[in-house]
Amino acid sequence: MNADQAKFLVEYFAKMMETEVPTTAKVIAAVPEDRKDYKPDEKSRSAWDLAKHLATADVSFLDGIIKGAFAFDEPEPPGLNTVEDLVTFYSREMPAKLTQLRGLPAEKLTEPVDFFGVMKMPNAAYIGFAQNHSVHHRGQLAAYLRAMGGKVPSIYGGSADEPFAAAATT
Repeated sequence: MNADQAKFLVEYFAKMMETEVPTTAKVIAAVPEDRKDYKPDEKSRSAWDLAKHLATADVSFLDGIIKGAFAFDEPEPPGLNTVEDLVTFYSREMPAKLTQLRGLPAEKLTEPVDFFGVMKMPNAAYIGFAQNHSVHHRGQLAAYLRAMGGKVPSIYGGSADEPFAAAATT
């Protein structure tokens, strides 16, 4: 991967992630505070654990790209006690990390980075992996919502709780 390709890839995915952040925050916000312990199966994570993983892993993934090294089992950020805390954290940290990511020099984006001994790719390639990880866990959490008594927000189109409405024409 050359410098131009790396910068293009980062800008492409950063723009995509910017548009996804409000939707992801909306899905997290839809978790009913009094049902955070909901699990669809004993093997599943609770809704709260899944929501925290989604929010903190998205931020950590971008941080790993920015640092050029991924850390496993980083301590959880303090103060994440409620759904509102989590939404505030996510809505604040993701745009900040995307700004930092966009500011990285091309040589940092093209350097090969190890991902826990599983793979080694140019650093810029991990942003696509981060986006896929986020959408995967957001989909899991969205699938919990109705079953746990929450409202399912619009994600890529309307839902029964938030129907699609065409933009008004003038």
